[in-house]
Formats: sequence, C-alpha cells, structure tokens
Amino acid sequence: MSDRLTNAAVDAVCNYYGLEEKMQNLKRKIELLNSQQADVVAMLREAELRPLKKRKSVVQYWLSNVEKKQEEFEFLEQEVNQSRFYSRVQLSKRVDKMIEEVTELVDRSTFPEGIVLDVNETIEEQFVTVEWKHQTFEENLGTIWAWLMSYEVSSIGIYGMGGVGKTTLAQSIYNKLKNGTGFCGNIFWFTVSQDLNIHKLQNDIAKALNLDISAEDDEHKRAAKLGKALERVKRFVFMFDDVWTSFSLQKIGISPSLAMYGFKMIVISRSLEVCRKMECQKYLKVEVLSEEEAWNLFMNKLGHSKQHSKQLPLAVEETAKKVVKRCAGLPLAIITMAGSLRGVIDIHEWRDALEELEESSIGQADMENDVLPILLYSFNRLRDPKLQRCFLYCSLYPQDYYIQRDELITRFISEDLMERRRSRQADFDQGHSILNKLENVCLFERSTSCHGNEGVKMHDLIRDMALRITKDKPRYMVKAGIQLKEIPEAQEWKEDLDKVSLMQNNIAEISSGTSPKCPRLSTLLLCFNPLKSIPDSFFVQMRSLHVLNLCYTNIEYLPSSISDLKELNALLLRYCFKLLYVPPLGNLKALRELDLSKTGIKEIPQGVEILTNLKRLDTFDSCIETIPTGVLKGLSLLQRLTLPKCMIVPIEEVEGLKQLEEFQGKFRSMCDFNRFIKSQLSDGRLSFYDIQIGDGTRNICHNPERLACKLVAFGKDILKEEERLCQDEIMVPQDIEELFFQGCGLSSCLLDDFRQLNNPIELKQCHIEKEDGTECIVRLSPEKELMAEVEHSLSIPLQSLQILRLLNLPNFIGLVKRGGGGAAPLPHGAFSQLRKLEILNCRKMKKLLPRCLVNKLHNLQVLKVESCVEMEEIIGDNDDGGLGSNSSADVILPRLKSLMLQSMPKLKSICKGTIICDSIEYIGLFVSTSLKKMPLFLPPLYGQPSPPPSLKSIHIFKEEREWWESLEWHPNAINVLQPFVKYI
Repeated sequence: MSDRLTNAAVDAVCNYYGLEEKMQNLKRKIELLNSQQADVVAMLREAELRPLKKRKSVVQYWLSNVEKKQEEFEFLEQEVNQSRFYSRVQLSKRVDKMIEEVTELVDRSTFPEGIVLDVNETIEEQFVTVEWKHQTFEENLGTIWAWLMSYEVSSIGIYGMGGVGKTTLAQSIYNKLKNGTGFCGNIFWFTVSQDLNIHKLQNDIAKALNLDISAEDDEHKRAAKLGKALERVKRFVFMFDDVWTSFSLQKIGISPSLAMYGFKMIVISRSLEVCRKMECQKYLKVEVLSEEEAWNLFMNKLGHSKQHSKQLPLAVEETAKKVVKRCAGLPLAIITMAGSLRGVIDIHEWRDALEELEESSIGQADMENDVLPILLYSFNRLRDPKLQRCFLYCSLYPQDYYIQRDELITRFISEDLMERRRSRQADFDQGHSILNKLENVCLFERSTSCHGNEGVKMHDLIRDMALRITKDKPRYMVKAGIQLKEIPEAQEWKEDLDKVSLMQNNIAEISSGTSPKCPRLSTLLLCFNPLKSIPDSFFVQMRSLHVLNLCYTNIEYLPSSISDLKELNALLLRYCFKLLYVPPLGNLKALRELDLSKTGIKEIPQGVEILTNLKRLDTFDSCIETIPTGVLKGLSLLQRLTLPKCMIVPIEEVEGLKQLEEFQGKFRSMCDFNRFIKSQLSDGRLSFYDIQIGDGTRNICHNPERLACKLVAFGKDILKEEERLCQDEIMVPQDIEELFFQGCGLSSCLLDDFRQLNNPIELKQCHIEKEDGTECIVRLSPEKELMAEVEHSLSIPLQSLQILRLLNLPNFIGLVKRGGGGAAPLPHGAFSQLRKLEILNCRKMKKLLPRCLVNKLHNLQVLKVESCVEMEEIIGDNDDGGLGSNSSADVILPRLKSLMLQSMPKLKSICKGTIICDSIEYIGLFVSTSLKKMPLFLPPLYGQPSPPPSLKSIHIFKEEREWWESLEWHPNAINVLQPFVKYI
C-alpha cells in the first residue's frame, strides 16, 4: 500500500513540474495547426473563385474543430497560469489529452482527396410541367430537340404571344436535358423579365457559376471574368426566359468563341425581333391551339374530358364551344375561363358568362390585346370584393416573385382585406380559403420553395392585368424589384394613391425635406432596400397610413413623425439589424401589429403599454433584454407574442393573456411553466407554442409569420430536486408535438417523470441530450404486469412518436428496461409510428433493440447509431424475460431507407438472423473490424443473390476495405454489392 501511495505521489510531482514543458509543446503544436489552418483557408479562397466549386463538408468540419480547439487552448492557458498544486496535477492530464487531439488535427490537415467538390447545376429540381400535351406541342418539342443535338446550331429562339405556352415548352426541354437524354453537360435557367438590368443578370450568372464578382463595378471587367469562367465550364446550355429587350451577349461574358466549348443558348420571348437581335440561328414560333386542341384543353381543365365519365349537357356544350372560340386558342385564356366555369352546369350561368365575355372585348385584332378582356372577366367573375382586394394586393410584389402563403395571409390581415374573425387561427383559415379560390380559377399559380414551403406566384399577364386595374381605382404605384436607387419623383406621388410598393430595390436614402402629399395612402412597402434613414418630413402628409413595412432595411433611427400616424395598423421592422431607436408609439391607438424581431433596439418603445388594440407583438431575437413590468399584462388582446430567447418572461405578465394563440418565450422555473399552462387550459386559446424552461442552447427555428410548432424544451437542471419548487405534477399540454430535454435532470426513466406520455397525446418528436441519470425511455415493472389487462388498451407509451434523438447519455442502457420479476409485455402500439431513431454517444449501451421492439418498428425509415463504444449488438434476442417473445430469426423493417453505424469498436453483431429491408437506399458502416457478418437479405434472382431494389450507395472507410471484403456473405454477394460501395 505504501509503495502505491509513493508512486502516486511521484507521478503527481512529475505532472506538477512537467506542466510547463507540456504547455510549451502544446503551444508549438497549436502554432503549427494555426499555420495549417491559414494554408487551407488560402487554398479554399483560391479554389472557390473557380466556377462550380464548393468546399467539402469534411474540410469545413476540420476548420470548425480547429477554431474550437484554439478557443479551448486559450482557456486552458489561463487556467494553467492561475493554478495551484492540486489543480496543476489535474491540468497536466488535460494538457496531455489536448496534445493528442491537436496532433490528430495536424495529421488530418492534408486532405489527399482535395478540398472542394464539383457542382453541376444551379437548379437541382426539374420544372413541374403540364400533364396535358397535344400534337403541336410534341412536334415543337421534337424540332427544338433536333436543333439542340445538332453541332451546327448554337442558338435558338422560341417566340410567340403571351400565354401561348412558350415557357411550358422550354421547361419541358429543360427537364429532358436534365434527364440526360442524349446530353451531358450543365443547364442554366435565367428569368430576365421586363425591366432588363445587365448588372443583375451578370450577378445571376455569376451566382450560377459559383463566382464572386460583387467587388467589381465595371460592367466590361465583370463580363470578362464571366467569359473566363464560362470557358472552364465546357459544354453547357443557357436558357433565357421572358426576354422583352435584346441585350449584347458580350456584356454577360458570352463570346462567339464559346461555341467551340459546346455553348448553346435558348431565348424565350414574345418578340421575333428580340430573337433576331439576340443572334439566334433558328426560330420557332409557338402558335395558338387548333380548335380541336383548344376544346380538348378546355374540357380537360373543366373536368369533363374523355377520361371523365361525366359530360356536359348538350345545351351547355354548345355555349361552351362559343366560349372556347372566344379564347382564340390561347392556352392561358382557355385555362383561366375553364377555372372560372368549373362545376357550373346551369345553362343560364353559361350564357351569362358568354355574354359578359363578348361585351368586354375591346375588338382589336391583335391577340395580345384580346387576352386582357378575358383575364378581366375572370377577375370580375370573382364577385366577392374581398377576393378581388386580395388578388390586386399581390400585384405589389415584384414580377416572378414567390410569395409564401403564410406571409401573404398575414398581409391580408394587416390590410383588413378580409373579414375579421374571432381568432388568428380563423383568420388564417379564411386566408387559405381565399388563396385556394384564387388558385382554382387560375389567377394564382401554386408554387413551392426550395425549403418545401407552399406559396403562390402571379403569371406575368395576370399581374399585368392587375396593374392595369390599379391604375385607376384603387390606384397603386408599383415599382418593385426594378433596381431603383431613388424614390420616384414628386409628380408620381398622386394625391389619390392608395398603395405604394417600392420593395426590393436599391434605395439607400431619401432626400431631406421630401414629403409626398398622399393623404389617402394606406400602404407603403419599403422593405428589402438598403435604406439607411428617412427624413422626418416624409410621413407628415401620409396621415391615413395603415401599413408601413420597413423590414430588411438598414435603417438606424425611425423619424419622430411616425408617432403621429394615428391610423397605423401595422409597423413592420423585422430584420432591421441596425435599428437602434423607435420613437414613442403611445399615439398609435389603432396599432394591431408591431414586429421588432431581429432588430438592434435594446428597449421596448415607449408607449407600447397603452396600445390596447395590439394583437401581435414580435421581439424574437432582438436586443431587448427586459420588458418593464405591466407592459404585457395590459395587452389583453394579444394573439401572437414572441420574445427574445435570452429573456425570462415573468409569469404574472402573461398568464392573463387569454386571447394568446401563438407564444414563443422562456420561463424561469417549472412553477411558472405550470401556471402558464394551467391558465391556458382553463379558458385560453393557445394553439402553437415554443417554450423554453430554464437555460438551454438549442437552435430555435422562428417562423416570422406563423408559429407552427408545439414544443416545450426543458433546460439545464430544471428538473433536479433542488429546483423543483412546485409540488404539482409537470404539466404537459395534450396537443404537444415536440419535447426537448437538455441536461435538465431527468430521472432514470423518461416515463417515470412524464407519465402523461403513456396517454394518447400527439407527441411526434423527442430529443434527449446530456442527461446523466437517464437509463431508459420505458420501464416494464412487475407492478405493471398486475395492471396489464386493465391498462393495455389505455396506456400505450409514445404511440405517436415519429422522431427520437438520444445524445450524450452516459448511463443509458436501452429504450426499454425490465424492472425485475415477470415484467408486463410492451403494449402493442408503443413506438409503432417511429420513423427516425438517432443514438449518439451513449457509452454504456450494449444492445440497441430487443427483438420484441424491432417487430413494432414497421414505420422506421432512418436508424443512426454513433459512438456507442460498448455496443455489442444492434438487434438482440429476447433474453429479457418479460419483453415479449418471437421465435422468428428474420427481422423485417419494410420502410427502412437509411442505416448508419459508426464508431462502435465492440460491435460484434447487427442481427443473428437476416434483416429484410427492401426499401433500403443507403448503408454507412464506419464501425470496426469486430463485426464479422452483414445480415442483409439479398433477394434471389435466377438462383443468385441480387441487391435490394432501392439500394443506392454503401459507404465504408477506406482503411476498412479489407474488413468489408472479409465479411461473411453468400459466395456471390460481395460482387453483387460492390458497384454500390464507395470508400471514403
């Protein structure tokens, strides 16, 4: 015993006196790492200047780790300088560990496979084109395709009148090129639009090529850089849609010599002259439809085509043919009229429609002019004034602009374009109904963003019609998205203006003394401009202003004249990061919406506490630290409230807000949270919420217009005994969809803390992280066995759960734990909806899934297990007593698409039987050489194994190639799977 104590003492002394030397060694390695970081960053800057190149994720990951390690070194160095004997002994061990980690980063800095990836296209998705096609369409498609495949043709013009189907034809060509049918190269699509701006077009092309030319202002030098970049792209096709004015190709970097690099161009325009000036070698005019094609299209959109059993009555059919004839073969007009009359069977309505259509014609021979009365008829046929108001409002947005549905509905509410409903939810329901009606009559086009958000667009001709209407009454001035650098001249600000849109321009300042005389102006949109300041005089003669939108501007101080806009309903300042001051708002008694989210202001504006009509207050991610006592309590009509994520809201301020439907904020304790939930359960209207209890570091996804989540996050130590100041049970809303636990002090079993999860609630996602005490999600005890018959049909734990993430749980042993004795079986519906299971760094876990649980996971699509160093088996036998029984050796996971196993050195078995998963697309095995067998079922084909039908790729570490090839397989299995294997 004395020898061991002596040795320990000697080691401690050595660590004490050797610390300085170790720190010097660590410092040298950090300096070497810094040099390597600088080299990698320099190489990245050079590489990313080339078109179609982007950095690899592994490089970005390495850089992030380097920065993290640099910060850790600085803290460690401070601790060493301030340390005493005992702490220096402990610090010596930390220094040793950091030396190892820094050495590893140094060794990984070479990136032998390169630091950048090739990027092939700017647009990943294909266009959604019409399902109905006709003979002329197919002939046109064949003609253009033949020209594209010809080495003699490098430029093609597609022209025709508006709404005739030019873009639809071009999109079909784009899709065919994307499919790789006879073409191997890059395809780029650019929408030019009416207000041609070479600078903007140059930027669009540079962005598509992953080229940064923002620092260069000279048009010719920018074009030269584009030209050099295009020479390196090799074979490619440029498609320019909606070209109204010809422009020099040299101005965008396209020289005649590019033809030798495989350059081809398609120009889509309404004008043959434009195509000629663009030096197109071939032209194709898209003609209007023949009578037969027009009738077939009309009937198809009407829902009475040959494929439908229901036909029009004979009398209606005769009138319908006259309606189609009046459309003169123009697809846009045909589709619009069919949308207006869809579902109408009364002959009187059909005759009335034809009469109004014929009367509205201005009688000109030019088809371009004949379209307008047809479109105007669709507008007039809306009948409902609120539909017309909402439709016209959308013309305030720029041409070809994607408008998210939630944003648009919020603006409808701000503008009082709809009938007022009793709740915000009812307002949104009404808004969606209006948008659906406008889509159904083809005045709007449904669109989806790259993030999957639903929105709408207005076709160019439809928007032109709306702008024509708003030239008179109501009068709009719309100059949106046309690269304006100054506001319009004084003479353009007419006294009878109702709405003005200057959004998405380059307006940086408004001249001092400017004061437009617009006494009837109700809406002013200045959003998405680099606007720095507004003179105090600007709003003096706009006393009727209802909506002022300054979102996404660089404004720092709002003028004091805003305080006198007594009719203002909505003041929107979101993403004004530089905003420091808002004048007193106490006079704005009509104000219903105040959006201060993501602004720089540090205090709530003076006078907000008396704005008793306020229904929406957004301060999320602003610099506001506190809200004075009594401010929120007095806003009894609030329907939406979002607060800064660092601000703790006093429960006394919000528990009385009975109209609240959307809430995003943070409570100090469980007591406050319980009080809030109880107050809402009694007579509240809370529908959507994102609530943080205590401190947390999770990323909060904020929807600026419509909070759509139902989430509660429990922060650090909030559930520990010393923090449980309330004796009440934790309140979990019945409609909760997401739970987030992060170091909050959960007990050994999640369901012991939250017994409500046994009940049929709507929980869909659960995230548990850094919970040292958690051992399992569900515990099956003998007591439950006694109640099994009674509770089996009522108590089904986590039956709606779809996503489960478990991270950094040092004592976690499994999803289900047997309590001892004869445990009750796991209820039939438990975990039955689970689609995604991710487990990371649960170092005590040896077996992931017992067989009885696997048999319930019929909906599992993604299984990811990483850094569970004690893991021996993924799917185990039923050696857990009461967990159930199933003697079948095979495991069926019918919907599993992705399986990733990483960093599990003790893993010996995935499954003792065979895993049947015909939906599998991706397999990632980054485990160890301990695994001897891959039990994937390979369906037989002609007596030989074949790959799973959906399989796309298998990823293996390069250094584990020998291990992979030595796995136990059917003799031919390795050959079958080898084409899918990628060593990384």
